[in-house]
Amino acid sequence: MGNEPHYVWIWLALVKLGCTASLLNNNIRSKSLLHCFSCCEAKVLVAGADLQAAVEEVLPALKQQGIRVFILTEDCSVEGIESLCDKIQQASDQPLSPQLSANIDIKSPALYIFTSGTSGLPKAAIVSHEKLWMTSFVLSLVGVRSDDIIYIYLPLYHGGGFLMGLCGAIEKGITVVLRRKFSASQFWNDCRKYNVTIIQYIGEIMRYLCNTPKRDNDRDHKVRLALGNGIRADTWAEFLQRFGDIHICECYGSTEGNIGFINYVGKIGAVGKEHFIHKMGYSYALIRYDPEKEEPVKDSRGFCIRVPRGETGLLVSKIGERTPFSGYAKNEQQTEKKRLRNVFVKGDLYFNSGDLLKIDNEGFVFFQDRVGDTFRCIDKTT
Repeated sequence: MGNEPHYVWIWLALVKLGCTASLLNNNIRSKSLLHCFSCCEAKVLVAGADLQAAVEEVLPALKQQGIRVFILTEDCSVEGIESLCDKIQQASDQPLSPQLSANIDIKSPALYIFTSGTSGLPKAAIVSHEKLWMTSFVLSLVGVRSDDIIYIYLPLYHGGGFLMGLCGAIEKGITVVLRRKFSASQFWNDCRKYNVTIIQYIGEIMRYLCNTPKRDNDRDHKVRLALGNGIRADTWAEFLQRFGDIHICECYGSTEGNIGFINYVGKIGAVGKEHFIHKMGYSYALIRYDPEKEEPVKDSRGFCIRVPRGETGLLVSKIGERTPFSGYAKNEQQTEKKRLRNVFVKGDLYFNSGDLLKIDNEGFVFFQDRVGDTFRCIDKTT
């Protein structure tokens, strides 16, 4: 489904039933669609009305697997596709039996969110209820208030839009302005129209906004905070100069990762800031990495080597009870590639972020480069 109110209500209904939701990119088709659908062993497909043609394209394969298919319409004449809106209207308003979700606990999978893979086919990152719950507190950590209004245009199949944006808004009880897709030309008009105070961004979004024609009312808005990742230092400075005093909180993290940083002080160019409370909860390090061999450098004892302050290293984070790594659904090979064993002592286990970072003497964290198969981006739109 695309970004629409039904997306939110259906997901909340699925959670109440004790189901795990697989958030499919609504732009994928045919082979990729079937791959994403089947790799998490889904039994039901729910699709928006505008995506019926995409569903019909793979319907024979879905029928063969015995998959039940619903479309968000009042009726549907296609054999093998059931309408859902009429059934929603007829549904009982009586409380559900608690037994439906009795087997769900905080470690159970809540979502599958897809990331890219070496084969070109996405991997289904497992997001537990614990991770969903913890990520929802990010808005509180960066100072979002109960009277704020957040603008969500990032796709809800994306971790940023869904976990930090939507779930964060639910946790704070704030108003959401939900747009179907990003529009640079309409961005600030939307912010002014709906009194938006919080915006999200990812990748090159901020640069696209800076590249729009300048207007006299560029600073005429109520936006006070921007949260996201992937803004370049030069774009950061240009954005502030043009659009005014907006506190930018650049973050670092990944959907499947067990470590993240937040640049809560707004230092231009940094993706995070070390904090003693954060260090109490997470055991992480930057280790020396050989880009030619594409592997960590080992010492004479066979252990990894920590890099000193100011030097670039591969970020690794210890996997433990409080910092789990759930991996990828039905893909033990890719899951194992993200695990590093015997890093500093025999028997320890760390998550390999696949990212090269640098931490300066003040504790600011800077993203340097990406290694391996992890690649994250957002398409440019009008």
